[in-house]
Amino acid sequence: MELILSSVDILARWDVLLALLAGSVGGVLIGAIPGVGPAVAIAILLPATFSMDPIVGLTVLLGIYGSSMYGGSIPAILINTPGTAVNALTTYDGYPMTARGEARRALSLAYSASFFGGVFSVICLILFAPLLAKVAPLFGSREIFLAALLGIILVVIAHRGQSLIAAAMACFGIFLNTVGLEAVKYSKRYTFDQSFLSSGVNLIVVVLGLFALSQAFFLLQGDDEKIRMTKLRGGLFQGLRELARHPRVAGVSGTFGVLMGMIPGVGEFTAQFLSYTYAQKTSKRPQDFGHGSSEGLIAAETANNAVPAAAMVPLLALGIPGEALTAMMLSVFYVHNVVPGPQLFQNQMDFVVALYIALLILNVMVLIFLLFATNHLIKVVKIPNRFLGACILVLSFVGVYSLRNSVTDCMIAAGFGIFGFVLKRLSIPAVPIILGMVLGGIMEVKLRAGMARVKTPFDFIDRPIAMVLFLMIVGVLVIHFFRVLKDRQDLKEAKWSTKHASTNFGMHMFRRKRFLSRERGRKVRETHLKYNPRSTDKR
Repeated sequence: MELILSSVDILARWDVLLALLAGSVGGVLIGAIPGVGPAVAIAILLPATFSMDPIVGLTVLLGIYGSSMYGGSIPAILINTPGTAVNALTTYDGYPMTARGEARRALSLAYSASFFGGVFSVICLILFAPLLAKVAPLFGSREIFLAALLGIILVVIAHRGQSLIAAAMACFGIFLNTVGLEAVKYSKRYTFDQSFLSSGVNLIVVVLGLFALSQAFFLLQGDDEKIRMTKLRGGLFQGLRELARHPRVAGVSGTFGVLMGMIPGVGEFTAQFLSYTYAQKTSKRPQDFGHGSSEGLIAAETANNAVPAAAMVPLLALGIPGEALTAMMLSVFYVHNVVPGPQLFQNQMDFVVALYIALLILNVMVLIFLLFATNHLIKVVKIPNRFLGACILVLSFVGVYSLRNSVTDCMIAAGFGIFGFVLKRLSIPAVPIILGMVLGGIMEVKLRAGMARVKTPFDFIDRPIAMVLFLMIVGVLVIHFFRVLKDRQDLKEAKWSTKHASTNFGMHMFRRKRFLSRERGRKVRETHLKYNPRSTDKR
Protein backbone atom coordinates (compact mmCIF):
# COMPACT_ATOMS: atom_id res chain seq x y z
CA MET A 1 0.00 0.00 0.00
CA GLU A 2 2.87 2.33 0.82
CA LEU A 3 4.36 1.63 -2.62
CA ILE A 4 1.12 2.60 -4.40
CA LEU A 5 0.77 5.79 -2.31
CA SER A 6 4.32 6.88 -3.15
CA SER A 7 3.66 6.14 -6.84
CA VAL A 8 0.46 8.20 -6.76
CA ASP A 9 2.44 11.02 -5.13
CA ILE A 10 4.82 11.03 -8.14
CA LEU A 11 1.84 11.44 -10.50
CA ALA A 12 -0.05 14.00 -8.37
CA ARG A 13 1.51 17.00 -10.12
CA TRP A 14 -0.16 19.39 -12.53
CA ASP A 15 2.57 18.99 -15.19
CA VAL A 16 2.31 15.17 -15.13
CA LEU A 17 -1.50 15.27 -15.43
CA LEU A 18 -1.24 17.84 -18.23
CA ALA A 19 1.29 15.61 -20.01
CA LEU A 20 -1.08 12.64 -19.67
CA LEU A 21 -3.97 14.66 -21.11
CA ALA A 22 -1.86 16.03 -23.99
CA GLY A 23 -0.40 12.61 -24.77
CA SER A 24 -3.74 10.78 -24.70
CA VAL A 25 -5.66 13.32 -26.81
CA GLY A 26 -2.70 13.86 -29.16
CA GLY A 27 -2.25 10.10 -29.59
CA VAL A 28 -5.91 9.67 -30.57
CA LEU A 29 -5.66 12.49 -33.12
CA ILE A 30 -2.42 11.12 -34.57
CA GLY A 31 -3.82 7.59 -34.74
CA ALA A 32 -6.95 8.85 -36.52
CA ILE A 33 -4.89 10.37 -39.36
CA PRO A 34 -4.03 7.61 -41.86
CA GLY A 35 -0.37 7.59 -42.84
CA VAL A 36 1.15 9.25 -39.75
CA GLY A 37 1.22 6.79 -36.83
CA PRO A 38 2.75 6.96 -33.35
CA ALA A 39 6.34 6.34 -34.51
CA VAL A 40 6.39 9.60 -36.48
CA ALA A 41 4.84 11.60 -33.62
CA ILE A 42 7.16 10.15 -30.97
CA ALA A 43 10.19 10.75 -33.21
CA ILE A 44 9.21 14.41 -33.64
CA LEU A 45 8.51 14.91 -29.90
CA LEU A 46 11.67 13.18 -28.62
CA PRO A 47 13.92 16.27 -28.64
CA ALA A 48 11.30 18.25 -26.66
CA THR A 49 11.00 15.56 -23.95
CA PHE A 50 14.73 15.74 -23.14
CA SER A 51 14.19 19.05 -21.33
CA MET A 52 11.31 17.67 -19.20
CA ASP A 53 11.39 15.63 -16.01
CA PRO A 54 11.64 11.88 -16.73
CA ILE A 55 8.09 11.13 -15.55
CA VAL A 56 6.65 14.04 -17.57
CA GLY A 57 8.47 13.17 -20.78
CA LEU A 58 7.66 9.47 -20.50
CA THR A 59 3.95 10.07 -19.77
CA VAL A 60 3.66 12.17 -22.94
CA LEU A 61 5.26 9.42 -25.02
CA LEU A 62 3.30 6.68 -23.25
CA GLY A 63 0.12 8.64 -23.90
CA ILE A 64 0.79 8.76 -27.62
CA TYR A 65 1.93 5.13 -27.72
CA GLY A 66 -1.04 3.78 -25.77
CA SER A 67 -3.82 5.90 -27.28
CA SER A 68 -2.86 5.94 -30.97
CA MET A 69 -4.47 2.53 -31.52
CA TYR A 70 -7.76 3.87 -30.17
CA GLY A 71 -7.69 6.60 -32.82
CA GLY A 72 -6.45 4.22 -35.51
CA SER A 73 -9.69 2.24 -35.30
CA ILE A 74 -11.76 5.26 -36.44
CA PRO A 75 -10.63 5.40 -40.12
CA ALA A 76 -10.29 1.59 -40.15
CA ILE A 77 -14.00 1.26 -39.33
CA LEU A 78 -15.38 4.25 -41.24
CA ILE A 79 -13.35 4.30 -44.48
CA ASN A 80 -11.63 0.88 -44.51
CA THR A 81 -8.21 2.53 -44.07
CA PRO A 82 -6.28 1.70 -40.87
CA GLY A 83 -5.01 4.78 -39.05
CA THR A 84 -2.01 2.81 -37.74
CA ALA A 85 -0.52 -0.37 -39.16
CA VAL A 86 -1.76 -2.49 -36.24
CA ASN A 87 -5.38 -1.51 -36.97
CA ALA A 88 -5.34 -3.39 -40.28
CA LEU A 89 -7.20 -6.36 -38.77
CA THR A 90 -9.90 -4.00 -37.48
CA THR A 91 -11.00 -3.35 -41.06
CA TYR A 92 -11.98 -7.03 -41.49
CA ASP A 93 -15.08 -6.73 -39.32
CA GLY A 94 -15.30 -3.00 -38.59
CA TYR A 95 -15.90 -1.73 -42.12
CA PRO A 96 -18.54 -4.39 -42.98
CA MET A 97 -20.48 -3.12 -39.95
CA THR A 98 -20.25 0.41 -41.34
CA ALA A 99 -21.47 -0.83 -44.72
CA ARG A 100 -24.53 -2.26 -42.91
CA GLY A 101 -25.20 1.11 -41.26
CA GLU A 102 -23.78 0.07 -37.85
CA ALA A 103 -20.83 2.49 -37.70
CA ARG A 104 -21.59 3.71 -34.18
CA ARG A 105 -21.94 0.15 -32.91
CA ALA A 106 -18.57 -0.80 -34.44
CA LEU A 107 -16.81 2.29 -33.02
CA SER A 108 -18.32 1.75 -29.58
CA LEU A 109 -17.30 -1.90 -29.60
CA ALA A 110 -13.75 -1.01 -30.70
CA TYR A 111 -13.40 1.62 -27.94
CA SER A 112 -14.74 -0.76 -25.28
CA ALA A 113 -12.50 -3.65 -26.38
CA SER A 114 -9.46 -1.35 -26.51
CA PHE A 115 -10.24 -0.05 -23.02
CA PHE A 116 -10.59 -3.57 -21.64
CA GLY A 117 -7.32 -4.69 -23.27
CA GLY A 118 -5.39 -1.70 -21.93
CA VAL A 119 -6.74 -1.96 -18.38
CA PHE A 120 -6.35 -5.76 -18.31
CA SER A 121 -2.69 -5.44 -19.34
CA VAL A 122 -1.87 -2.77 -16.75
CA ILE A 123 -3.55 -4.70 -13.91
CA CYS A 124 -1.61 -7.86 -14.84
CA LEU A 125 1.66 -5.95 -14.80
CA ILE A 126 0.98 -4.23 -11.47
CA LEU A 127 0.29 -7.65 -9.94
CA PHE A 128 3.45 -9.11 -11.49
CA ALA A 129 5.68 -6.16 -10.51
CA PRO A 130 6.84 -7.71 -7.17
CA LEU A 131 7.80 -10.91 -9.01
CA LEU A 132 9.75 -8.92 -11.60
CA ALA A 133 11.54 -7.09 -8.81
CA LYS A 134 12.75 -10.46 -7.45
CA VAL A 135 13.76 -11.91 -10.81
CA ALA A 136 15.48 -8.80 -12.21
CA PRO A 137 18.54 -8.88 -9.83
CA LEU A 138 19.37 -12.39 -11.11
CA PHE A 139 20.33 -10.90 -14.48
CA GLY A 140 24.04 -10.18 -14.75
CA SER A 141 26.08 -9.00 -17.74
CA ARG A 142 25.98 -12.38 -19.49
CA GLU A 143 22.23 -12.80 -18.99
CA ILE A 144 21.46 -9.32 -20.32
CA PHE A 145 23.73 -9.95 -23.33
CA LEU A 146 21.91 -13.22 -24.09
CA ALA A 147 18.50 -11.55 -23.56
CA ALA A 148 19.46 -8.76 -25.97
CA LEU A 149 20.71 -11.33 -28.49
CA LEU A 150 17.44 -13.27 -28.14
CA GLY A 151 15.51 -10.03 -28.64
CA ILE A 152 17.29 -9.16 -31.86
CA ILE A 153 16.87 -12.73 -33.18
CA LEU A 154 13.14 -12.63 -32.41
CA VAL A 155 12.84 -9.28 -34.21
CA VAL A 156 14.56 -10.73 -37.27
CA ILE A 157 12.54 -13.94 -37.53
CA ALA A 158 9.30 -12.05 -36.84
CA HIS A 159 9.61 -10.71 -40.41
CA ARG A 160 8.55 -13.97 -42.02
CA GLY A 161 9.56 -14.14 -45.65
CA GLN A 162 12.00 -11.23 -45.10
CA SER A 163 14.18 -12.64 -42.33
CA LEU A 164 17.41 -12.38 -44.36
CA ILE A 165 16.93 -8.72 -45.26
CA ALA A 166 15.72 -7.99 -41.70
CA ALA A 167 18.96 -9.56 -40.38
CA ALA A 168 20.96 -7.38 -42.79
CA MET A 169 19.13 -4.26 -41.54
CA ALA A 170 19.77 -5.27 -37.90
CA CYS A 171 23.49 -5.76 -38.66
CA PHE A 172 23.51 -2.33 -40.35
CA GLY A 173 22.03 -0.87 -37.15
CA ILE A 174 24.72 -2.59 -35.05
CA PHE A 175 27.36 -1.16 -37.42
CA LEU A 176 25.94 2.37 -37.05
CA ASN A 177 26.27 2.04 -33.28
CA THR A 178 30.00 1.28 -33.60
CA VAL A 179 30.76 4.54 -35.44
CA GLY A 180 32.66 7.07 -33.30
CA LEU A 181 34.69 6.76 -30.10
CA GLU A 182 34.29 3.40 -28.37
CA ALA A 183 33.46 3.48 -24.66
CA VAL A 184 36.45 1.64 -23.12
CA LYS A 185 39.69 2.78 -24.78
CA TYR A 186 38.22 5.77 -26.67
CA SER A 187 39.69 4.66 -29.97
CA LYS A 188 38.08 5.95 -33.17
CA ARG A 189 36.04 3.52 -35.26
CA TYR A 190 34.87 4.17 -38.83
CA THR A 191 35.24 7.96 -38.54
CA PHE A 192 37.50 8.33 -41.65
CA ASP A 193 39.08 11.41 -39.96
CA GLN A 194 35.76 13.26 -40.11
CA SER A 195 35.23 15.24 -36.92
CA PHE A 196 31.41 15.10 -37.08
CA LEU A 197 31.56 11.28 -36.92
CA SER A 198 33.68 11.23 -33.74
CA SER A 199 30.59 11.61 -31.56
CA GLY A 200 28.88 8.76 -33.41
CA VAL A 201 25.60 8.58 -35.29
CA ASN A 202 22.85 9.96 -33.07
CA LEU A 203 19.94 7.56 -32.53
CA ILE A 204 17.31 10.34 -32.58
CA VAL A 205 18.64 11.67 -35.90
CA VAL A 206 18.34 8.19 -37.43
CA VAL A 207 14.86 7.70 -35.94
CA LEU A 208 13.60 11.02 -37.30
CA GLY A 209 15.09 10.27 -40.71
CA LEU A 210 13.87 6.69 -41.07
CA PHE A 211 10.37 7.25 -39.69
CA ALA A 212 9.35 10.92 -39.83
CA LEU A 213 11.15 12.26 -42.91
CA SER A 214 10.60 9.10 -44.97
CA GLN A 215 6.86 9.26 -44.17
CA ALA A 216 6.81 12.95 -45.14
CA PHE A 217 8.43 12.14 -48.52
CA PHE A 218 5.97 9.27 -48.98
CA LEU A 219 2.97 11.54 -48.34
CA LEU A 220 4.32 14.38 -50.49
CA GLN A 221 4.87 12.22 -53.58
CA GLY A 222 1.34 10.76 -53.45
CA ASP A 223 -2.03 12.23 -54.34
CA ASP A 224 -4.61 13.50 -51.88
CA GLU A 225 -7.31 10.90 -51.36
CA LYS A 226 -10.99 11.84 -51.63
CA ILE A 227 -12.70 10.33 -48.61
CA ARG A 228 -16.43 9.78 -48.38
CA MET A 229 -17.78 9.66 -44.84
CA THR A 230 -20.82 7.74 -43.63
CA LYS A 231 -23.39 9.02 -41.13
CA LEU A 232 -23.15 7.68 -37.59
CA ARG A 233 -26.27 6.17 -36.14
CA GLY A 234 -26.91 4.65 -32.72
CA GLY A 235 -25.35 5.15 -29.29
CA LEU A 236 -21.66 4.98 -28.45
CA PHE A 237 -22.24 3.44 -24.99
CA GLN A 238 -23.78 0.22 -26.28
CA GLY A 239 -20.35 -1.34 -26.92
CA LEU A 240 -19.69 -1.71 -23.19
CA ARG A 241 -22.83 -3.85 -22.81
CA GLU A 242 -22.01 -5.89 -25.92
CA LEU A 243 -18.44 -6.51 -24.71
CA ALA A 244 -19.83 -7.96 -21.47
CA ARG A 245 -21.56 -10.68 -23.54
CA HIS A 246 -18.18 -11.98 -24.79
CA PRO A 247 -15.98 -12.26 -21.67
CA ARG A 248 -14.15 -15.37 -22.92
CA VAL A 249 -12.97 -13.78 -26.18
CA ALA A 250 -11.96 -10.56 -24.41
CA GLY A 251 -10.09 -12.38 -21.63
CA VAL A 252 -8.15 -14.71 -23.94
CA SER A 253 -7.31 -11.86 -26.35
CA GLY A 254 -6.03 -9.71 -23.48
CA THR A 255 -3.87 -12.61 -22.27
CA PHE A 256 -2.39 -13.07 -25.75
CA GLY A 257 -1.63 -9.34 -25.87
CA VAL A 258 0.16 -9.40 -22.50
CA LEU A 259 2.23 -12.49 -23.36
CA MET A 260 3.18 -11.31 -26.86
CA GLY A 261 3.99 -7.82 -25.60
CA MET A 262 6.51 -9.16 -23.09
CA ILE A 263 8.43 -11.04 -25.82
CA PRO A 264 10.81 -8.68 -27.68
CA GLY A 265 10.18 -8.41 -31.41
CA VAL A 266 6.74 -10.04 -31.43
CA GLY A 267 4.25 -7.29 -30.61
CA GLU A 268 0.73 -6.46 -31.76
CA PHE A 269 0.51 -8.34 -35.05
CA THR A 270 1.18 -11.79 -33.59
CA ALA A 271 -1.13 -11.12 -30.63
CA GLN A 272 -3.88 -9.97 -32.98
CA PHE A 273 -3.76 -12.92 -35.33
CA LEU A 274 -3.55 -15.45 -32.49
CA SER A 275 -6.55 -13.83 -30.80
CA TYR A 276 -8.53 -13.53 -34.04
CA THR A 277 -7.82 -17.15 -34.98
CA TYR A 278 -8.84 -18.35 -31.51
CA ALA A 279 -12.06 -16.32 -31.61
CA GLN A 280 -12.95 -17.69 -35.06
CA LYS A 281 -12.18 -21.32 -34.18
CA THR A 282 -14.24 -21.24 -30.97
CA SER A 283 -17.14 -19.10 -32.26
CA LYS A 284 -20.65 -20.47 -32.79
CA ARG A 285 -20.83 -18.36 -35.98
CA PRO A 286 -17.37 -18.56 -37.63
CA GLN A 287 -18.89 -17.71 -41.01
CA ASP A 288 -19.52 -14.13 -39.78
CA PHE A 289 -15.80 -13.38 -39.36
CA GLY A 290 -14.66 -10.94 -42.04
CA HIS A 291 -18.28 -9.88 -42.62
CA GLY A 292 -18.96 -7.80 -39.51
CA SER A 293 -18.47 -10.15 -36.55
CA SER A 294 -18.51 -8.48 -33.13
CA GLU A 295 -16.26 -11.24 -31.73
CA GLY A 296 -13.65 -10.62 -34.44
CA LEU A 297 -13.61 -6.89 -33.72
CA ILE A 298 -13.29 -7.53 -29.96
CA ALA A 299 -10.40 -9.98 -30.49
CA ALA A 300 -8.43 -7.60 -32.73
CA GLU A 301 -8.84 -4.46 -30.62
CA THR A 302 -8.39 -6.12 -27.22
CA ALA A 303 -5.15 -7.84 -28.26
CA ASN A 304 -3.42 -4.85 -29.82
CA ASN A 305 -4.23 -2.51 -26.89
CA ALA A 306 -2.97 -5.04 -24.33
CA VAL A 307 0.52 -4.92 -25.88
CA PRO A 308 1.83 -1.38 -25.04
CA ALA A 309 1.87 -1.85 -21.25
CA ALA A 310 3.33 -5.36 -21.59
CA ALA A 311 6.04 -4.09 -23.96
CA MET A 312 7.35 -1.96 -21.10
CA VAL A 313 8.34 -5.10 -19.13
CA PRO A 314 11.57 -6.01 -21.03
CA LEU A 315 12.36 -2.30 -21.31
CA LEU A 316 12.06 -1.60 -17.58
CA ALA A 317 13.23 -4.94 -16.18
CA LEU A 318 16.22 -5.52 -18.47
CA GLY A 319 16.70 -2.28 -20.42
CA ILE A 320 15.92 -4.15 -23.64
CA PRO A 321 13.40 -2.56 -26.03
CA GLY A 322 11.28 -4.95 -28.06
CA GLU A 323 10.34 -2.54 -30.85
CA ALA A 324 11.09 0.89 -32.30
CA LEU A 325 8.73 2.84 -30.04
CA THR A 326 10.13 1.45 -26.79
CA ALA A 327 13.65 1.95 -28.22
CA MET A 328 12.83 5.65 -28.60
CA MET A 329 11.58 5.77 -25.00
CA LEU A 330 14.84 4.20 -23.83
CA SER A 331 16.69 7.30 -25.03
CA VAL A 332 14.55 9.44 -22.67
CA PHE A 333 15.67 7.26 -19.73
CA TYR A 334 19.32 7.60 -20.69
CA VAL A 335 19.17 11.38 -21.13
CA HIS A 336 17.89 11.74 -17.53
CA ASN A 337 20.36 9.19 -16.11
CA VAL A 338 17.55 6.77 -15.25
CA VAL A 339 18.98 3.39 -16.28
CA PRO A 340 16.33 0.70 -16.91
CA GLY A 341 17.26 -2.74 -15.66
CA PRO A 342 17.49 -4.74 -12.45
CA GLN A 343 18.60 -1.71 -10.39
CA LEU A 344 15.49 0.25 -11.42
CA PHE A 345 13.20 -2.40 -9.90
CA GLN A 346 15.31 -2.55 -6.74
CA ASN A 347 15.83 1.16 -6.12
CA GLN A 348 12.95 2.96 -7.90
CA MET A 349 9.99 0.59 -7.73
CA ASP A 350 7.64 3.52 -7.05
CA PHE A 351 8.69 5.08 -10.38
CA VAL A 352 7.86 1.83 -12.21
CA VAL A 353 4.43 1.52 -10.57
CA ALA A 354 3.80 5.21 -11.31
CA LEU A 355 4.26 4.49 -15.02
CA TYR A 356 1.75 1.63 -14.82
CA ILE A 357 -0.80 3.78 -12.99
CA ALA A 358 -0.25 6.48 -15.62
CA LEU A 359 -1.16 3.91 -18.29
CA LEU A 360 -4.28 3.01 -16.31
CA ILE A 361 -5.38 6.66 -16.05
CA LEU A 362 -4.54 7.12 -19.73
CA ASN A 363 -7.00 4.42 -20.81
CA VAL A 364 -9.80 5.96 -18.74
CA MET A 365 -9.13 9.45 -20.13
CA VAL A 366 -9.05 8.21 -23.74
CA LEU A 367 -12.32 6.28 -23.39
CA ILE A 368 -14.14 9.30 -21.92
CA PHE A 369 -12.71 11.59 -24.60
CA LEU A 370 -13.70 9.27 -27.44
CA LEU A 371 -17.23 8.61 -26.20
CA PHE A 372 -17.98 12.34 -26.28
CA ALA A 373 -15.76 13.63 -29.11
CA THR A 374 -16.11 11.06 -31.91
CA ASN A 375 -18.52 13.18 -33.98
CA HIS A 376 -15.95 15.97 -34.20
CA LEU A 377 -12.90 13.71 -34.30
CA ILE A 378 -13.86 11.97 -37.55
CA LYS A 379 -13.19 15.24 -39.42
CA VAL A 380 -9.45 14.68 -38.84
CA VAL A 381 -9.59 11.88 -41.42
CA LYS A 382 -10.21 14.47 -44.17
CA ILE A 383 -6.84 16.30 -43.76
CA PRO A 384 -5.00 16.17 -47.16
CA ASN A 385 -1.96 13.88 -47.34
CA ARG A 386 0.39 16.44 -48.88
CA PHE A 387 -0.43 19.05 -46.24
CA LEU A 388 0.38 16.46 -43.59
CA GLY A 389 3.63 15.60 -45.36
CA ALA A 390 4.72 19.26 -45.41
CA CYS A 391 3.93 19.68 -41.69
CA ILE A 392 5.86 16.51 -40.75
CA LEU A 393 8.82 17.63 -42.88
CA VAL A 394 9.08 21.03 -41.15
CA LEU A 395 8.59 19.65 -37.64
CA SER A 396 11.15 16.89 -38.21
CA PHE A 397 13.90 19.27 -39.31
CA VAL A 398 13.11 21.61 -36.40
CA GLY A 399 13.39 18.62 -34.03
CA VAL A 400 16.71 17.46 -35.51
CA TYR A 401 18.23 20.95 -35.44
CA SER A 402 17.14 21.55 -31.84
CA LEU A 403 19.14 18.50 -30.64
CA ARG A 404 22.60 20.05 -31.05
CA ASN A 405 22.00 23.11 -33.28
CA SER A 406 23.80 21.22 -36.03
CA VAL A 407 23.18 21.51 -39.76
CA THR A 408 25.20 18.30 -40.19
CA ASP A 409 22.57 16.42 -38.18
CA CYS A 410 19.90 17.76 -40.55
CA MET A 411 21.90 16.49 -43.55
CA ILE A 412 22.36 13.05 -41.94
CA ALA A 413 18.64 12.92 -41.12
CA ALA A 414 17.78 13.85 -44.71
CA GLY A 415 20.05 11.05 -45.94
CA PHE A 416 18.34 8.54 -43.68
CA GLY A 417 14.99 9.97 -44.75
CA ILE A 418 15.74 9.19 -48.39
CA PHE A 419 17.03 5.76 -47.36
CA GLY A 420 13.86 5.13 -45.35
CA PHE A 421 11.71 6.23 -48.31
CA VAL A 422 13.50 3.71 -50.54
CA LEU A 423 12.94 1.00 -47.91
CA LYS A 424 9.21 1.85 -47.82
CA ARG A 425 8.92 1.62 -51.60
CA LEU A 426 10.69 -1.74 -51.57
CA SER A 427 8.66 -2.98 -48.57
CA ILE A 428 11.85 -3.58 -46.56
CA PRO A 429 11.48 -3.24 -42.77
CA ALA A 430 13.29 -0.31 -41.13
CA VAL A 431 12.57 -1.25 -37.49
CA PRO A 432 15.52 -3.74 -37.24
CA ILE A 433 17.92 -0.83 -37.91
CA ILE A 434 16.75 1.03 -34.79
CA LEU A 435 16.75 -2.09 -32.63
CA GLY A 436 20.18 -3.00 -33.98
CA MET A 437 21.53 0.40 -32.88
CA VAL A 438 19.99 0.15 -29.39
CA LEU A 439 20.59 -3.54 -28.70
CA GLY A 440 24.02 -3.45 -30.38
CA GLY A 441 25.26 -0.97 -27.78
CA ILE A 442 23.85 -3.05 -24.92
CA MET A 443 25.35 -6.26 -26.33
CA GLU A 444 28.82 -4.74 -26.77
CA VAL A 445 29.00 -3.31 -23.24
CA LYS A 446 27.61 -6.43 -21.53
CA LEU A 447 29.76 -8.81 -23.60
CA ARG A 448 32.92 -6.96 -22.62
CA ALA A 449 31.90 -6.97 -18.95
CA GLY A 450 30.87 -10.64 -19.03
CA MET A 451 33.98 -11.91 -20.82
CA ALA A 452 36.20 -10.83 -17.90
CA ARG A 453 34.95 -13.85 -15.90
CA VAL A 454 34.86 -16.34 -18.78
CA LYS A 455 37.68 -18.88 -19.15
CA THR A 456 35.96 -21.49 -21.34
CA PRO A 457 32.92 -21.20 -23.66
CA PHE A 458 30.79 -23.15 -21.16
CA ASP A 459 31.51 -20.54 -18.45
CA PHE A 460 29.33 -18.09 -20.38
CA ILE A 461 26.20 -20.19 -19.78
CA ASP A 462 27.03 -21.87 -16.48
CA ARG A 463 24.27 -20.04 -14.55
CA PRO A 464 20.60 -21.15 -14.68
CA ILE A 465 19.11 -18.05 -16.36
CA ALA A 466 21.98 -17.86 -18.86
CA MET A 467 21.48 -21.53 -19.73
CA VAL A 468 17.72 -21.05 -20.18
CA LEU A 469 18.28 -18.05 -22.46
CA PHE A 470 20.89 -19.93 -24.47
CA LEU A 471 18.54 -22.91 -24.93
CA MET A 472 15.78 -20.50 -25.98
CA ILE A 473 18.07 -18.97 -28.61
CA VAL A 474 19.01 -22.40 -29.96
CA GLY A 475 15.37 -23.54 -29.93
CA VAL A 476 14.14 -20.41 -31.72
CA LEU A 477 16.82 -20.76 -34.42
CA VAL A 478 16.14 -24.49 -34.94
CA ILE A 479 12.38 -23.89 -35.25
CA HIS A 480 12.99 -21.01 -37.65
CA PHE A 481 15.33 -23.04 -39.90
CA PHE A 482 12.87 -25.94 -40.00
CA ARG A 483 10.12 -23.51 -40.95
CA VAL A 484 12.32 -21.98 -43.69
CA LEU A 485 13.11 -25.44 -45.10
CA LYS A 486 9.41 -26.35 -45.07
CA ASP A 487 8.51 -23.09 -46.82
CA ARG A 488 11.15 -23.74 -49.47
CA GLN A 489 9.86 -27.27 -50.02
CA ASP A 490 6.29 -25.98 -50.36
CA LEU A 491 7.52 -23.35 -52.80
CA LYS A 492 9.28 -25.99 -54.93
CA GLU A 493 6.13 -28.11 -55.02
CA ALA A 494 4.05 -25.09 -55.99
CA LYS A 495 6.50 -24.20 -58.79
CA TRP A 496 6.49 -27.78 -60.08
CA SER A 497 2.69 -27.83 -60.07
CA THR A 498 2.58 -24.51 -61.94
CA LYS A 499 5.19 -25.65 -64.44
CA HIS A 500 3.35 -28.89 -65.22
CA ALA A 501 -0.15 -27.44 -64.94
CA SER A 502 -0.72 -27.44 -68.72
CA THR A 503 0.54 -31.05 -69.08
CA ASN A 504 -1.60 -32.21 -66.18
CA PHE A 505 -4.61 -30.43 -67.64
CA GLY A 506 -4.06 -31.99 -71.07
CA MET A 507 -3.69 -35.47 -69.56
CA HIS A 508 -6.83 -34.93 -67.51
CA MET A 509 -8.79 -33.84 -70.60
CA PHE A 510 -7.54 -36.85 -72.59
CA ARG A 511 -8.63 -39.23 -69.84
CA ARG A 512 -11.97 -37.46 -69.54
CA LYS A 513 -12.53 -37.71 -73.31
CA ARG A 514 -11.68 -41.43 -73.32
CA PHE A 515 -14.03 -42.05 -70.39
CA LEU A 516 -16.88 -40.18 -72.08
CA SER A 517 -16.28 -42.09 -75.32
CA ARG A 518 -16.53 -45.42 -73.47
CA GLU A 519 -19.67 -44.27 -71.67
CA ARG A 520 -21.25 -43.09 -74.91
CA GLY A 521 -20.42 -46.40 -76.63
CA ARG A 522 -21.93 -48.37 -73.73
CA LYS A 523 -25.15 -46.36 -73.82
CA VAL A 524 -25.43 -46.75 -77.62
CA ARG A 525 -25.05 -50.53 -77.31
CA GLU A 526 -27.64 -50.68 -74.51
CA THR A 527 -30.11 -48.69 -76.59
CA HIS A 528 -29.43 -50.86 -79.65
CA LEU A 529 -30.03 -54.06 -77.63
CA LYS A 530 -33.18 -52.62 -76.14
CA TYR A 531 -34.84 -51.99 -79.50
CA ASN A 532 -33.29 -54.92 -81.39
CA PRO A 533 -33.53 -57.92 -79.05
CA ARG A 534 -33.55 -60.37 -81.95
CA SER A 535 -29.97 -59.63 -82.78
CA THR A 536 -29.05 -61.03 -79.33
CA ASP A 537 -31.18 -64.18 -79.91
CA LYS A 538 -29.50 -64.82 -83.21
CA ARG A 539 -26.18 -64.76 -81.52
